[in-house]
Amino acid sequence: MRARNPYMGAMTALKFANLALLVLYPIAWFSPLMRAGLLPMFGMHEVSVISGLQSLWRTDVLLALLVTVFALFAPYLKTLGVALVQFRLARRRVLPALHLLGKLAMADVFLIALYILVAKGVGVGSVETAWGLYLFTGCILASLVISALTEQTALGVRDTAGGAVPPEP
Repeated sequence: MRARNPYMGAMTALKFANLALLVLYPIAWFSPLMRAGLLPMFGMHEVSVISGLQSLWRTDVLLALLVTVFALFAPYLKTLGVALVQFRLARRRVLPALHLLGKLAMADVFLIALYILVAKGVGVGSVETAWGLYLFTGCILASLVISALTEQTALGVRDTAGGAVPPEP
């Protein structure tokens, strides 16, 4: 009887986690990142990635294009790319490029945090973080971890498969 490869179970868990990100990213884009208002007594306006992009497209097209790439395209394309590697529809050689996409997406989280810090520092109005910021940040960080573990696990699957998985050229 052939021994079960311990890496196969880990790869299955990584596949499910990565596919869950394909659902969680759109939720994070529409969820409130922060609440901002001139004065708390007048109510707070919720800002999401999508509502922020809508405002940016009206005022600064270049910045809106950059944020669109960082916040929407980079993390989603990275997640799709990792899924292709996990399901062996793409080679592991694309993982370094996918890591770069993940870092670009992390830059967007940094920009959002910087905006909140600047708005709080100015002292005009108030800004509060909302649950969507944590969801979006969690998705980005989970994506970074999943891709790193996918690379390690894929190497383990290949090394312990006993020749069942053909090596990449």
